[in-house]
Amino acid sequence: MIPFLDLKRINEPYQARISAATERVIQSGWYVLGKEVQSFEQQFAHYCGTRHCIGVANGLEALTLVLKAWDFPAGSEVIVPANAYIASVLSVTHAGLTPVWVEPDPQTYLLDPTRIEAAITSRTRAILPVHLYGRCCDMTPIMDLARYYNLNVLEDAAQAHGALYAGRPAGCLGHAAGWSFYPSKNLGAIGDAGAITTNDDGLADRLRAWRNYGSAQRYVNDYAGHNSRLDEVQAAVLSVKLPSLAADNERRRALARLYLAGLGPTVLLPPADQIDSDAWHLFVVRVPDDGQTTSRRDALRAYLREREIGTDVHYPIPPHRQRAYAAYANASLPISEQLHREVVSLPLNPSLTDADVEHVIDAVNQFGR
Repeated sequence: MIPFLDLKRINEPYQARISAATERVIQSGWYVLGKEVQSFEQQFAHYCGTRHCIGVANGLEALTLVLKAWDFPAGSEVIVPANAYIASVLSVTHAGLTPVWVEPDPQTYLLDPTRIEAAITSRTRAILPVHLYGRCCDMTPIMDLARYYNLNVLEDAAQAHGALYAGRPAGCLGHAAGWSFYPSKNLGAIGDAGAITTNDDGLADRLRAWRNYGSAQRYVNDYAGHNSRLDEVQAAVLSVKLPSLAADNERRRALARLYLAGLGPTVLLPPADQIDSDAWHLFVVRVPDDGQTTSRRDALRAYLREREIGTDVHYPIPPHRQRAYAAYANASLPISEQLHREVVSLPLNPSLTDADVEHVIDAVNQFGR
């Protein structure tokens, strides 16, 4: 049996150190915004090459708080990729702003820089590129457009821990970045956790207040803020796991190379031109749809499930087709909709053996035959 994800197995190498870190927090008697959070923030800022890291409750809060702290006029527009997870869009609407959907590049699945300029209006205030599946967006043209139109850029780096763009780490490529440390991430906590990285001193000061009821001084509230603080226990766990992130990502790359070399024409492979820069959070292939009642993607998943191989779909329904965003249901976004019909994620994480991945490869290729 090869599950899509086994978090217990992934965390086993850290179990003794996680237990010790948790006990240290309990014995300290300080459980909110203490030394563990400060230590992790310093470590992660250094890892990302930024001056600041602000720990928050989760990835959605990280994005939302940045958009609120930028204090755009209500209804201002934020450009978002049409095929990302709904959390990216929720951050925009939670901040009282309007999402403007832009199609992805069908080869990389990432926000297509060539389509952004046509979506910019007098109300546009920001671009929210999502480093989907562990690969960084093409940030040079995005930042060029941002400078030309005086826009802010907020990286959604929730799937990009350790990913690089032109030799620079995700999280320092825009004006700010939002991170999730959900347990399934490359750097995962044992519960919900998130962070923001930035080189903007003033923004960092505002965000430290925003996460704590809008208060930088006890009982003095400068903003109508949130209760969104990274937990001391989660910060301690992340500090345990951060030193191993580079090695874990190298293992992901090794497994990705096996997939890329072994999978046959049954599936369309992800791009491999930046294999050493990609964090390979997910290994996402496409199964071209033949228009039948049961999609070939779903047929492949069923075939693998019969052989006790787990898969997942990231993501089955695009945000503009969700009931939560029914007002956008008639938007014409054919590339995104095709991707959502065809993508499937195969197992990929550091706990897998080469034999596990070779078994998955054989099963996928057998389905094709």
